[in-house]
Amino acid sequence: MRTGILAKKLGMTRLFKEDGTHVPVTVLLMDSLQVVATRTEAVDGYNAVQLGWGTTKVKNVSKPNKGHFARAKVEPKAKLAEFRVDADGLLEPGATLSAAHFLVGQKVDVCGTSKGKGFAGAMKRWNFAGLEASHGVSISHRSHGSTGNRQDPGKTFKNKKMAGHLGVERITTLNLEIAGVDAERGLVMVKGAVPGAKGGWVLVRDAVKRARPADAPFPAALAS
Repeated sequence: MRTGILAKKLGMTRLFKEDGTHVPVTVLLMDSLQVVATRTEAVDGYNAVQLGWGTTKVKNVSKPNKGHFARAKVEPKAKLAEFRVDADGLLEPGATLSAAHFLVGQKVDVCGTSKGKGFAGAMKRWNFAGLEASHGVSISHRSHGSTGNRQDPGKTFKNKKMAGHLGVERITTLNLEIAGVDAERGLVMVKGAVPGAKGGWVLVRDAVKRARPADAPFPAALAS
């Protein structure tokens, strides 16, 4: 198992194939993605790689994190993320990952935070059908209907699907396809949509339900 990548979602566009057909893609940006720290079985009880994305002003970094970045000899990072890896998948602190880490056609899992939609009704939140448009229904066409019974059980059970807060949840989409890679500009293009809004953070890693391509760089593709 090798490390994934931390990227920022720039938005969606499309790629044209040689036959004129087009593929909708989500563009993800890798900006100075460097290894900040490693976790080892001997010291931490597990193997992992901590990655840092982009750069930020020193004044915006806490004092403990200043020392953390200094030990790795990297500039202060805007965002950190950690990926579990095998013992032979560990990387040296300071190494910079390349967008060539993934191959075109490879299957990946993408994790992000969904868009927040505030307080939503049962029809929007849970895809309920709503009440009928006639036959005595009055002013409650979009309501969720009954939430329980009468004296027995005499309560509404926990986790009942009702109106409430929708969105801002961690969502993982499995088996998305890498449609294109631009290593020079640090761009990874994923076929279709990925969770989250423009400017949001996403984690991309090898698909857990598909075999990693035999020619995929291991333990990672590093920028020269």
